[in-house]
Amino acid sequence: MTLKETLKQTPFVGPRAYAMGRAARRLLLRFTKFRSPDYWEARYARGGNSGSGSYGQLAEFKAAVLNDFVARHEISSVIEFGCGDGHQLSLSKYPSYVGIDVSATAVERCRKVFQHDRSKKFLLAHESSVDSERADLVLSLDVIYHLVEDDVYDRYMRSLFGAANQFVVIYSDNEESPDEAQHVRHRRFTNWIELNKPDWKMIEHIPNQFPRLSNNDLGSWADFWVFINANSDPTSAV
Repeated sequence: MTLKETLKQTPFVGPRAYAMGRAARRLLLRFTKFRSPDYWEARYARGGNSGSGSYGQLAEFKAAVLNDFVARHEISSVIEFGCGDGHQLSLSKYPSYVGIDVSATAVERCRKVFQHDRSKKFLLAHESSVDSERADLVLSLDVIYHLVEDDVYDRYMRSLFGAANQFVVIYSDNEESPDEAQHVRHRRFTNWIELNKPDWKMIEHIPNQFPRLSNNDLGSWADFWVFINANSDPTSAV
């Protein structure tokens, strides 16, 4: 019998030690080997999609909130950091849109789906032209809790707010909490904003219409959080 098998069968000490070993291996894998851009490229390259949050009732809820926001604030241009497979976008009504993603496969998929729509274009996150893109509204939908690495997270947040002329809308949870999934890390992102972008103020929090009640249901832990640049026209936030 191997040492691993012996530990697993040892009462009390064995299961506990084995569980602790599994937890340690997950942490080691997460912070030494896992790279979120590689994960998403591999996922889309295998034919995967952006996940359940971009389909069904959650996608319809997100589209309703965002389409209303765009119309109400007379938004003329939108940038989304993390456009994914484009299904969520297919429900949206934006006058002008730039979708940015770390996955070349996802970007090519979007370019193909929307090839006849001149109001939309798609860029890889590392393309030099991304830095010059600006819009009235910048979106982050179901992305922040997938940014496992601190450097990737910080770079993403700076790009997000750096591209926004007036509004940033984030769809995410906002609590530090553990998660078993390798590609998930929950963050209290408002702490980052308060520390790094003090000119940006939260003006609205919209709870999810379909909150997740357990790890097995079809709801979401994400809400909408709306931020405005304090240096922009204050009347637009009404």
